Amino acid sequence: MMTDRGKLVTVAILVGFVVFLLWTTLSAQRYECSVTVEFRGQRGAATASGASEADALREAQTAACGPLTGSMNDAIACSRAAPVTRRCRTL
Repeated sequence: MMTDRGKLVTVAILVGFVVFLLWTTLSAQRYECSVTVEFRGQRGAATASGASEADALREAQTAACGPLTGSMNDAIACSRAAPVTRRCRTL
């Protein structure tokens, strides 16, 4: 059975690990982009972040296309369509 001090140390280590994971994940996200795409008469919008502007744009377009597509071919076609709107900013 663990002592109170052992439990406290375990919790502190776990919290520290979670904070470290969050920090390393979020610190890599330097750009945020919002896009609106039109595919087969429907519009979708999404926002994503990434280490580069190109990464953030790609991820936002992928997310915006998701609900508009029903197959892998549609997803690829939608991802290649020019966005109707796009806005990027540094974080």
